[in-house]
Amino acid sequence: MKILIIEDEIRAVSQLQLMLKACDFNFELLDIIDTVEDAVLWFQKNNTPDLVFMDIQLADGLSFEIFQKTAVDAPIIFTTAFDQYAIQAFKVNSVDYLLKPIQKDDLNRAIDKFLRSNKPSTVDASILKQLLSDLQAPPEREGLLVKSGNGFVQVKISELLYCNSEDSITFGVTLDKRFIIEETIDELFGTLDQTKFFKINRGQIVAKSAIQKIDPYFNHRVKLSIANPRDQEFIVSRPKTTDFKNWMNK
Repeated sequence: MKILIIEDEIRAVSQLQLMLKACDFNFELLDIIDTVEDAVLWFQKNNTPDLVFMDIQLADGLSFEIFQKTAVDAPIIFTTAFDQYAIQAFKVNSVDYLLKPIQKDDLNRAIDKFLRSNKPSTVDASILKQLLSDLQAPPEREGLLVKSGNGFVQVKISELLYCNSEDSITFGVTLDKRFIIEETIDELFGTLDQTKFFKINRGQIVAKSAIQKIDPYFNHRVKLSIANPRDQEFIVSRPKTTDFKNWMNK
């Protein structure tokens, strides 16, 4: 079984490979792709794989954009950290998906469903177009419930300057505090208004209102000056630079 993994988190790729082996799934890994742009080029230049595991949120956008730019004839199992609102769209349209963090039993069921299915292998482009629309317009989130001493407090999303991941822990920062968020960067980003927040790289989300200055940086990237940076650097990854500039220009 020849498979392709489209995923921008190294840890998620390693976990998926280990779990596939644990499921006694005999496979050959053709490649690992982490951007929409590279995935489009891969499908244009290579033979169709038997199965694709595809993350929704990639380094340079939503993976559904791949289907708008090239033909994909392989069966797809999507992986996602988006919230229940988005998941409902998958259920309604009968698109195969795995919710992150992926569980072994869920993976086994998805593989078994794939091996037993007699349905056509291609994904309906019209369904993906609707899912893309749904995922780009989630309900606006107003607050974060975070720990404070022995209890909890709510932090307003409007006060959030940025979020970053350190040692698998997600932190949020406002003008006067730093706190732990019990969600991954991807899970959190999927619930935010993406006209106001941008995931500039794998481990950082910034609010447009927090950006004070944008400077050129080497390798065609840009560096941001952010309110209350707390000794952090904010570098927009190269695959996201063009989209970031377009986002800032809106």
